[in-house]
Parts: sequence; structure tokens; C-alpha cells
Amino acid sequence: MSASPHSSLVIIGGGPAGLMAAETARAQGIEVDLYEAKGSVGRKFLIAGKGGMNLTHGESRPAFDQRYGERAGDIGQWLDDFDADALRAWARGLGVETFVGSSGRVFPSDLKAAPLLRGWVHRLRESGVRFHVHHRWLGWRDDGALHFATAEGESFVHARAVVLTLGGGSWPQLGSDGAWQTWLTERGVDVAPLQPSNCGFDIGWSDFLSSRYAGAPLKPVAAHWRDADGSMHLRQGECVITETGIEGSLIYALSASLRDAIAAQGHATLELDLAPDRSLDRLRHDLAKPRGSRTFSEHLRRQAGLAGVKTALLHEVLDPTQRNDPDILARTIKCLPLRLKQARPLAEAISSAGGVRLEAMNDALMLITLPGVFCAGEMLDWEAPTGGYLLTACFASGYRAGLGAAKWLKGSSA
Repeated sequence: MSASPHSSLVIIGGGPAGLMAAETARAQGIEVDLYEAKGSVGRKFLIAGKGGMNLTHGESRPAFDQRYGERAGDIGQWLDDFDADALRAWARGLGVETFVGSSGRVFPSDLKAAPLLRGWVHRLRESGVRFHVHHRWLGWRDDGALHFATAEGESFVHARAVVLTLGGGSWPQLGSDGAWQTWLTERGVDVAPLQPSNCGFDIGWSDFLSSRYAGAPLKPVAAHWRDADGSMHLRQGECVITETGIEGSLIYALSASLRDAIAAQGHATLELDLAPDRSLDRLRHDLAKPRGSRTFSEHLRRQAGLAGVKTALLHEVLDPTQRNDPDILARTIKCLPLRLKQARPLAEAISSAGGVRLEAMNDALMLITLPGVFCAGEMLDWEAPTGGYLLTACFASGYRAGLGAAKWLKGSSA
């Protein structure tokens, strides 16, 4: 068991929110020690950047803010201090230029996360931030010391202020396992249960579709769904068939509404337009043409431009009599009903919803019941779609918590 060192500010968690909190507080002259459970910082950041580091989004405010749903007002305040433009300027300060892609997403010019992270960590070390890896936080000791498990045994650290940036519950193998929920609730912090966000859903395909088409992309398609207020919405995009159901960017964008509908009703109905570029009348007309000796699949390919997995989906929901009725077939192509049973497990999700309720904190992201303890990042109760919005809010919350902790330590009102 190691001795109990003292620190001005301890930051626990080495993701973007934690690193930004460290940078912000250090710039205010605060001594900073950052503790990370894994052997290196930024692991989820690196994994997320493997397919091209989507750093933020080029959408203008206030439309940008609305991506955060019911938390738009709160996160809008964070963005007032550190928004997408500030994030791009920050990256430029590390020698990394960015560009806006055709989808509006913002990427580093080399599309890589590793150079950005390396440069950032180097700058933090040079500024005096002290890193302590392989330190897994286990809560507090009775005297208020922070309790860590290390390879050498237990370690206890006293800190004047703490910023917790422990992530949500997705991708636990990278460190965000949600274990912190117990230690905070025991100390009176209001924590909303963690739920999967930006996730896939189970449907329960036939063995044929599951074995033959798992991994097959569905594009282009448009989704119709009804929100909690009963309003219908339409969104075009792409998704992917899985062994158990469906996932992909289009589904992730709708995941909060679909998840909440399942919680309220026991299931959710998602309707897909398999031919968004063709009208219902055109499909009716073309599909009514004589088939002759052609198979259903060949007739569908010629008259509706559908093949492969889209044809298989029609087999999945229509019996032979219905498939031979041009009107029913056309209406199903434009509105294929899928009954979603449940979201995929939290560990598989891209991100999580739930966490420390913002009502449990002040504007500086300090816990009301634990003065001097701040929280930031995905462990807070907010969610956003993919596309750079998640990462931007993590940076912005880290900036706000780091600044709040610095003011607290200097004796100002945090």
C-alpha cells in the first residue's frame, strides 16, 4: 500500500473530456495529476478514429445544438465556451488542419486520430500535467482520499478538487464500464441508469435471411418512424442487416426514439422505404406489368430495381399471395414494417445515454452534493447522434469542468 500523496487537482479518466479538463486547468496555473485505468490515454478516441477521425460537424448553430435533444439548452451553454469552430482551431494549434466532408462531418486532413492524440499528450506533458496510468479508481476512502488499484497494490490520493471523466457504459473493454455509478449514488448523487445509444436493434430474422444476408448493406433506404409525441418523421440513409436485426448510421440516428418506444410499448415499429427514388404510383404501374416466365426476384429487379437483401426482406414480411399482388407489393416496398424487439446490449453500443443528471450539478459541472468534485464527458446524462456531435460535447464539457475546477481552487465561485 502506497503512501497518501496530495494533489491540487486530480482528473480521473484519460479520454477527450479528461484531457481537455487537464489542459484547461493547467492553463489557469493549476497543478494537475491525471489518472487512467488503462496503460495509455485516449484508447476509445483512437478506436473511433480508425475509420477516419470524425472530430466534429460543420453544421451551424443553433441547429447544431438541437442534435442534443432535450439537453440542447444545457449543452448549448457549454458550446458557447467551446464549440465546433473552437475545436477546429484547437486542432490547428496542434498542427492538425481539418476539412468539412460532403456529409458536413469534420475530419483531420490526414483522417487519423493518432497524430492528434500524440501531439496533444506531448503538449500536456510539456505543460506540466502529470500522468499516472494503470490506476483504476475504486471510489473514496472514509477520510475522503481517492482510492486506486494499481499493479503495485492500493494507492490513496488526497486532492483539493477532482474532475471525473469516466465515460459511460459502452465499449467497457476500453475502460468505460460504468462502475462509478455505485460510488456516486452512495454519496447522494442522482444518476440516471445507463442505456445503449447509437446502437443496433434485434428483430429476429428467419434463419435464411440471418445466415445469407448478415452484414449486407441496405442503401439507399428511408426510414419512417413515430416519435413519443405521435408525430411521423422521415429520414434517408444507410443501414446494415445483422444476424439478429439491424444497425448502421441511419438506425443510430433514430436509436433514442426507438429505444424509448420499446421501453414504453414493449416494441417499436420502424418502416423502411426500399425504393426512396421511386413513387408509389410508378411502382404500382411497373409491378403490374406481366411477369411471364420470370421469377419474382427477376421481375422485382427489372420493374423496381430491387435485388439481394431488399428482395429477401420482402420475402420476410409477405406471403406468396401478397407478393403476387402489385398494390400490396408496391406499398410494402415503400413502407416495409420491421418490429424491433430490443436494443442491442450496452457494451456493444457506440455510446450510452443516462449518467449523472445535469440537475445534480451546477453550471460549472460541479456536483451539488460533493463540493469540489466535477464531472464531464459521456458519464453525464446526455446523448447525441454520431457525426462529431458526441465528441464535440465531450470536449466542451471537459473545458467547462476544467475551468470550473480551476476557479474553485482559486477560491472563486465555481
